[in-house]
Amino acid sequence: MKGKLKSAITASCLAAVLSMPAAYAENLISAEDPDEIMNIAKGFGSARLKKDSGGDPLITGRIDGTRYQISFYGCDSEGKKCDDIKFGTAWSGIEVSLEEINEWNRGKRYGVAYLDNDGDPNIDMPVNIDFGVTSENLEDSFNYWAKVLKLFKKEILKK
Repeated sequence: MKGKLKSAITASCLAAVLSMPAAYAENLISAEDPDEIMNIAKGFGSARLKKDSGGDPLITGRIDGTRYQISFYGCDSEGKKCDDIKFGTAWSGIEVSLEEINEWNRGKRYGVAYLDNDGDPNIDMPVNIDFGVTSENLEDSFNYWAKVLKLFKKEILKK
């Protein structure tokens, strides 16, 4: 009787452990689910899902009054099964020197800044979600993006 009980408990524990990754994986968000990413974006401000010129998903939104977009990368020919995303925004008509941009990039871990062909300041933040992340992890990426925007506006744009 003792042996059977021990075997039953062991089998139950093993079944529980083996089923955990499958249950956990169901809650992951990847770039294959732009609607879910947009829903999280709406928690930080306005957000709208549309398609870019190549047919890939594109989310446009605002955080604290700053317009931004989320581009999707590694998508198939139908604009689906995307691999990762990149937050990005740009400002026009604001003078920023290359030295200021370089200083930002040297001192910051998140948010890569550059001047585009017109000399306008841009900032991007790629996020690898290829194999999925929890909603908490993606919300944390949005929090980082909001902090990057606020700091960039304060330190570089002097706003």
